Amino acid sequence: VETVTVTTRNGRNIPVKRTAENTYTFEMPYGAVIAQVKFTPVDRWENPFTDVAADAWYYDAVRYANENGLMSGVAANRFAPELTTTRAMMITFLYRMEGSPAMDETSWGYPYRDVEPDAWYTAPVYWARMSGIMNGYSDEVFGPEDPLTREQMATILYRYAQYKGYDVSVGENTN
Repeated sequence: VETVTVTTRNGRNIPVKRTAENTYTFEMPYGAVIAQVKFTPVDRWENPFTDVAADAWYYDAVRYANENGLMSGVAANRFAPELTTTRAMMITFLYRMEGSPAMDETSWGYPYRDVEPDAWYTAPVYWARMSGIMNGYSDEVFGPEDPLTREQMATILYRYAQYKGYDVSVGENTN
């Protein structure tokens, strides 16, 4: 709600008081009044992806990830929901969840020979290594385009939970 105005049949304005978010009050005069409410348009997400149907079971998740800058798809109009997730995709998602932390390139340490300096996943890969969330297969190979296995995903999420300071101990109430 942007504004609320109340007028009498004769056009006299009645004072309106905002008492809470989207709650307004006024003293009702004798006789009929005209109440007008002006709404602020809510930004609506325009689905840019031709391969994400509005009735797809993952539509809301894709919308959330795209609206919040976590995932942008594989092209301007393609999300590729059936594409296998790669190691670079997974770590980029977590990196963006962290707000894409700024990193000094001089602190990246030894370079992976399969991570180009200007690739879309370069900063996330080095952030992951520096934060202890994900390493390469060796000091020289990361495998950014390799499919992410279930065991790798479990390990990455476990280490990310540790990084965030969550209790990852196994116990009776572990969920």
